[in-house]
Amino acid sequence: MIKIIVIVLVVIVAAILGYAATRPDTFSVQRAASIKAPPEKIFPLIDDFHRWTVWSPWEKLDPDMKRTFSGSAAGKGAAYAWQGNSKVGEGRMEILDDPAPSKIVIKLDFIKPFEGHNTATFLIVPKGEVTDVTWTMDGPSPFVSKLIGVFMNMDKMIGNDFEAGLANLKAAAEK
Repeated sequence: MIKIIVIVLVVIVAAILGYAATRPDTFSVQRAASIKAPPEKIFPLIDDFHRWTVWSPWEKLDPDMKRTFSGSAAGKGAAYAWQGNSKVGEGRMEILDDPAPSKIVIKLDFIKPFEGHNTATFLIVPKGEVTDVTWTMDGPSPFVSKLIGVFMNMDKMIGNDFEAGLANLKAAAEK
């Protein structure tokens, strides 16, 4: 009986590992919002890491989070590092490109709780009286991420944070 249980467990574990191995090598999470404000009002809220406290969904998860700003004050070359509790982890962002007021590309390096190296992109497109803001995060999906993805919907988890951030950004820009 124990032999059968062990064999069944080994088969289940092998099936999960095999399935995880077939998952894509990259991931992409994207959310969008329409904001009743011109791009020139929205762009600085994203392009200046000092202003992320106004709208970022992660800023309020740890009131004791340590923040370090370096490089440019805003725009290309601006960098922001954080170290916080288990909800926010540790990492660093740097603005790589920011053709105002239409696009901001950010190199995003997570250190804790899991290492990850991704790219976040904000596209800001005016459409009449509103501006569409699209927030995308892309990156590699190593085997551990693929395995976690078998049990957790990463798009929904990260996407929910993006939706909250875009709602906060909308509220801030429409003031």
